[in-house]
Amino acid sequence: MNLTQLCALKVLLLFLCLPLFAQQTIQINANAPTTPFPHFWEEMFGSGRAALVLRQNYLNDLKAVKQVTGFRYVRFHAILHDELGVYNEDERGNPVYNFAYVDQIYDNLLANGVRPVVEISFMPKKLAFNPDALHPFWYKQNVSPPKSMEKWDGLITAFAKNLVNRYGIDEVSQWYFEVWNEPNIDFWGGIPRQRSYFELYDHTARDLKAVSPRLRVGGPATAAAQWVPAFLKHTSENQIPVDFVSTHGYADDTVENMFPDDPGVPKDLPMDQQVCRAVEKVRNQMKAVGKPTLPLFWTEWNVAGHNQSRDTTFVGPALANTVRQCDGMVDMMSFWTFSDVFEEGGPGPRPFIGQFGLRAEFGVNKPSYYDFALLHQLGDRRIANPAKDIIVTRSANGQLKIALWNLVDPAPESLRNGKTRSITLTLQGIPADATVSIQRVDNEHGNVLPEYAKIGKPDYPTPKQVEQLNQATALPTPEQTRLKDNQLAVSLEPNALVLIIIH
Repeated sequence: MNLTQLCALKVLLLFLCLPLFAQQTIQINANAPTTPFPHFWEEMFGSGRAALVLRQNYLNDLKAVKQVTGFRYVRFHAILHDELGVYNEDERGNPVYNFAYVDQIYDNLLANGVRPVVEISFMPKKLAFNPDALHPFWYKQNVSPPKSMEKWDGLITAFAKNLVNRYGIDEVSQWYFEVWNEPNIDFWGGIPRQRSYFELYDHTARDLKAVSPRLRVGGPATAAAQWVPAFLKHTSENQIPVDFVSTHGYADDTVENMFPDDPGVPKDLPMDQQVCRAVEKVRNQMKAVGKPTLPLFWTEWNVAGHNQSRDTTFVGPALANTVRQCDGMVDMMSFWTFSDVFEEGGPGPRPFIGQFGLRAEFGVNKPSYYDFALLHQLGDRRIANPAKDIIVTRSANGQLKIALWNLVDPAPESLRNGKTRSITLTLQGIPADATVSIQRVDNEHGNVLPEYAKIGKPDYPTPKQVEQLNQATALPTPEQTRLKDNQLAVSLEPNALVLIIIH
């Protein structure tokens, strides 16, 4: 054997001896200082449009998600859409209001223990400057400015008075009113966009506050974390009420859209860092214009959606990683959406087409449903940890509750190269043989896609099949074990999310 062959053999032997999985040790001090850890990621959820709240399948999904997250607010589009019959005019052009469906919608939410974030949109046709300014979405909402600000003021005043009269100011003062949706893109047809939106916001905010100063109003509800400095500067200079700032940003938005004026943000910023980097940007902008304490609501976000990843186990690690990064910078984040009862592109043709929700069509639980259920169990105090794949918390009863994950990009080549990770937790400040319970969402736990394949991937699963799928994926009783010499070894396959409770 010559020298070249010998070197090649050594390299081959070295490669064969490498572990087939990544190994890591994480140190945890149970007695370390804690900081508040409000569950900001599950306080609010998004959903499609207002009319869906009148459907039983929507309410079924709302109840199911409420059960595992305890969420308190829901936000949806189009409370003023013509399909709800809110605004009309008589033969003389006088406004005619009808809040029958509006009241039924909010009745349904409140009956299920959920309050609205009232997105004031879109324009009734009879009130539109351009009745033909229809958005491409399937339900064809009108994105025109009003033809008359006086009539717009009348509508908003009547709308708010109806809510206060029906539910009482003590109730409605706990809601939030957000003016429009993403006016910086094609959801708003005013010209010029920003200035015309500011005019709409000014009128709407003043109308609401005239009904009661206790009503809470905010904006600008923009796409890609835009317009916040200009919005706050405008409202401050003109003494326009602002009770909260809201904007949007998704993991698969482009860096160019999210950070157009920040050369310090790399063009190849990883998707799993993008949302919280944008949150940090907006929070810093609020500080820079003297509004550091205003609540910041991220009223739309979701993990990266390529390769139909939102139907897969990828959501759990991506969600947990976003919670880890955004903690302390945002007051509420609204995951878009809690349900695939959602019709922006028309009725879903079948389950599992990469939609945004936690439940697929017909009420089938996705892995993300169980991911949220696991993270819901985390405590309300956080123990800092430098590792990028863990959240360590303490609950009111003193238990340590730990989320641990193995995030792998859902692109096929990444998944092929993704490795199972072996993580050893070394814990201080608790009994060396403390009892441990473990739950997980991975390919074998809480993952409906293999079960759906087993029944032939029906386009329209029957109620019996849906029950079968949900029973097959329901998380089992937590695995029970003990620490061994203050250590716990956990194996995580690609895109596994694990909840560990130290009793």
